[in-house]
Amino acid sequence: MPEEIIQVNHVSKNFKDIIAVNDLSFTVLKNDVYGFLGQNGAGKSTMIRMLLTLIRPSSGEINIFGKQLATHRIESLKRMGAIIEKPDVYKYLSAFQNLALFAKLSGMRPSKSLLMDALKQVGLQNREHDLVKTFSQGMKQRLGIAIALIHEPDIIILDEPTNGLDPQGIADMRKMISYLQQERKKTVLVSSHLLSEIEQIATRILIIDKGKKLIEGEASTLLDPSNTMIEIKALKLEEALAKLRNSQWESLLVPGDEHSIKLKMSKNLIPKLHQWLVQNNVDIISMIPRHSLEDLFLQVTSGKNNVESI
Repeated sequence: MPEEIIQVNHVSKNFKDIIAVNDLSFTVLKNDVYGFLGQNGAGKSTMIRMLLTLIRPSSGEINIFGKQLATHRIESLKRMGAIIEKPDVYKYLSAFQNLALFAKLSGMRPSKSLLMDALKQVGLQNREHDLVKTFSQGMKQRLGIAIALIHEPDIIILDEPTNGLDPQGIADMRKMISYLQQERKKTVLVSSHLLSEIEQIATRILIIDKGKKLIEGEASTLLDPSNTMIEIKALKLEEALAKLRNSQWESLLVPGDEHSIKLKMSKNLIPKLHQWLVQNNVDIISMIPRHSLEDLFLQVTSGKNNVESI
């Protein structure tokens, strides 16, 4: 079984009367790209700041590499690198000077070749002497990753790393995260509101809402096409629903709403369902399959607060 890198056990964080994180538990495994998702105000950034010891939990326990973070803070932080929203860099220094400075602040005495290699890994090898004030937001994010990686951490934590990036910058960040996991064998925890990006790179996913866990599991399981949700709208909805309840499709029906019928099935059955609806004179307005991360996110955050792990 893969090594458990981060263990969060029943952690809560209160700010006076506000419960930012509410009895949250989750596990990040070695070499995960762990997608940490939630709406604005869900508690993601608060949890990340607790992982980085920037704030303390009100209750619960955090373990990093099997050791309590509260009692092994320095040891744990040495094995972690992070970017919280936008990287904090000095705009009147060059990329090389920024990287050298932050390396020294972390207790390192890196050679010029080591610093250049770090810049090369994030695609800044031709801009090393340019002042950071001339950089695009995407280039600043790349420099931030170089700074986070210079001490060779085992865990990289990225809080909304695509904020302020254009489409090319977002694509570059996605490739960078995949590179860190696949080539550098790093464990990456990444929070983002861009669900389509997380869907492409995450190995495991956690969705929280109002500080509580809604769902956690392998991305391949949560986004399994065999569990495709089919949403049907018909002219005579109640009549169509009655026909489905008295058919071989009854066991696949799931609770819908007053405007649609929903079934969960393998995507391979969709053509047969469509054929059956036509043969049984069901006047279809639309028939939409949903199994993307966005669909899952909207499904579990629409008023549901039950904890589920897959």
